[in-house]
Amino acid sequence: MSDELLIEWPFPGVCRLRLNRPAQHNALSRALLDRLAQAVAAAPGQGARVLLLAANGPSFCAGADLKERRSLGDEEKYAHNRQINALANALAAVPLCTVAVIGGAALGGGLELALACDIRFAADTAMLGLTEARLGAIPGAGGTQRLPRLIGTARALEMMYAGEPISAARALDWGLVNDAVPAGTLDDRALAFAQTVAGRSRHTAGVLKDVVWRGLDADLAAGLELERQAIVRILKSPDYAEGLAAFAERRPPVFD
Repeated sequence: MSDELLIEWPFPGVCRLRLNRPAQHNALSRALLDRLAQAVAAAPGQGARVLLLAANGPSFCAGADLKERRSLGDEEKYAHNRQINALANALAAVPLCTVAVIGGAALGGGLELALACDIRFAADTAMLGLTEARLGAIPGAGGTQRLPRLIGTARALEMMYAGEPISAARALDWGLVNDAVPAGTLDDRALAFAQTVAGRSRHTAGVLKDVVWRGLDADLAAGLELERQAIVRILKSPDYAEGLAAFAERRPPVFD
């Protein structure tokens, strides 16, 4: 069971959580969800500046483990759904840059986890969809809310009503993913971005994430006030002092 999630540190400050149930298309069992939740919660305290969510095998994540769910009672099914929802919320809230590295099919709850990340890079062969309509269900881990906010209501409803995956090319065109690259270069693309972000201030990144996401839930005036309050704190911070010193001394900054 312990090898179903691989926790890797390819570079300092870069933590990669790699789903490792390839035979099950990395479906989200209750045990795997527990491990993922623990790993996400622990990453900031372990020195992570960037959190990558990736997977082994031909699929990124097929969503909930439906074979396991079929054997559950009604309350257990709901609890399983809440686990996926809680993990998505944890990814959205963790004070780090989070990146979904989508090397294959991202379906149902798998796509909902990717939607909860800040950035999404996909292989150009990947397929992405909220496929719950095929089972007579609706997305239940944030998909009905995060997808319309990302790509617009009409396109999100098209995906959810049909329950049919879209190609990585269309996902890129619609803004669902930030980039779609040949599968053999996907890890390099994600790691290059992660290394860049890992060299920035971890404290500032956490503030930035908080201001952006909270501002999206507010009107413009309230969002601008959030930004104003944040910049007051940032201008007094040790990392900003280090950034100014490094600029003056023509050297790379070394942030806490």
